Amino acid sequence: MISELKITDINSQKIIENLFPDNFIITSIKTDLENNPFTKYLIYSDYGKILAYLNYNLIYDRIEIVNINVMLEYRNKKIASKLLEFLILVSSEKQMKNITLEVDKTNYIAIGLYKKYGFKEIAVRKGYYQGIDGILMEKEMIE
Repeated sequence: MISELKITDINSQKIIENLFPDNFIITSIKTDLENNPFTKYLIYSDYGKILAYLNYNLIYDRIEIVNINVMLEYRNKKIASKLLEFLILVSSEKQMKNITLEVDKTNYIAIGLYKKYGFKEIAVRKGYYQGIDGILMEKEMIE
């Protein structure tokens, strides 16, 4: 039962340690936050348990989505959609120019999700994912 869901914008190691002291994904998030000044995380949680996260890089006036990960038992519950909607809202409020991402061309579910939120295919990266093409997608925020 999911009871107290919230999305938290994580941008410091201290916040992550206080919110999620014993969670399995925390070590890699903390390492990323220590080593990448552009990295940010949206964490979707239920009473301190991470159900999903969206990792992105905020580079000046642009956002690059790195990864969206939803724990297996919580997939097909619109959690990735909620994270993406939140990121788009924040991007709009902060007047970001665009949001970009790369996706494996065989990941039809993810591609469908991104298209639903206005992302367009703008390029193909041949063999980007161990020989499988990657699709570069973009959502223009300011026109």
